[in-house]
Amino acid sequence: MGRGAAMMGPAHSLSGAAAWLGVGAAAAAAGHTMPWPVLLVGALICAGAALAPDLDHKAATISRAFGPLSRGLCEIVDKLSYAVYKGTKKQGDPRRSGGHRTLTHTWLWAALIGAGTSVIAITGERWAVLAILFVHIVLAIEGLLWRATRGQSADVLVWLLAATSAWILAGVLDKPGNGSDWLFTAPGQEYLWLGLPVVLGALVHDIGDALTVSGCPILWPIPIGRKRWYPVGPPKPMRFRAGSWVELKVLMPAFMLLGGVGCAAALNVI
Repeated sequence: MGRGAAMMGPAHSLSGAAAWLGVGAAAAAAGHTMPWPVLLVGALICAGAALAPDLDHKAATISRAFGPLSRGLCEIVDKLSYAVYKGTKKQGDPRRSGGHRTLTHTWLWAALIGAGTSVIAITGERWAVLAILFVHIVLAIEGLLWRATRGQSADVLVWLLAATSAWILAGVLDKPGNGSDWLFTAPGQEYLWLGLPVVLGALVHDIGDALTVSGCPILWPIPIGRKRWYPVGPPKPMRFRAGSWVELKVLMPAFMLLGGVGCAAALNVI
C-alpha cells in the first residue's frame, strides 16, 4: 500500500470514533441519551471497525494486528474478494490483479458484518462480547496510536491492554443502567446494539476511501452504467491522495474537533 495508504489508518479510526460520538450527540438530542459506557465502548468499536474493510490487503494495519492469524485471514479475504469481483464484474469494470477495495468496501459487506456481530453478541453471551471488544479495541489502539504500536513487542502490549480493557468494560456494561440493554430492552437482546458501531465504522471507512483518487465501490452490487463496481466519489478535482496534506492537516484535525464536540453533546455538557 505504500506510505500514503498506511497513513489512512489513523484517519479511518478517528473518523470512526467521531462518527459514533456524533450518533451519541444525536441520541441525546432525541431524548435517548447513551450511558457513558455505551458512548465509550461504541467509539472504540467504531474506531476499530473503521479499519476492518482493509482486511483485503496484506499491508494494512489490520493484517498485522493479530500476527499470523490476521495475515492468513487477509490472504483468504483477498482471494475471496477477487473471486467475487471476477464473477460479478460487467464490461465496463477494469481488469484487476487482486481484491483490494472490492467486496469488503461495500454497503452489503458492512451490513453483513454488523448483523453477524449482533448475532454473535446475543448468542455467545459474555465470552462473545469479550471477544468482540478485544478485537476492536486492538484495532482502535493500532489505528489511533499507530506510531507507538510498531514491532512484535508492541503488539503483545497492545493485546494485553486490549484484553484488560475489554474485561473491565464488559463488567461495567453488565451493571444495571450502564448500557448492555441500551437500545434493545427485550430479554435476551442485551448487546444486540454492538453490531451498530461495526456497521457505522465500515461505512465511514468506505466514505473515506471514496474521497481519495481511487474512489470506492460502496454501492455494489447495484450496477451503474456499464459497471457493477463503480468507484463512487466526488468529482476528481475534489479528491486527494491518501496521506496527503488534506488528510493530515484538514481531515484528521476536523475529526478530532467533531469528536470532541460530539462527546460533549452526547454527555449533555453542551
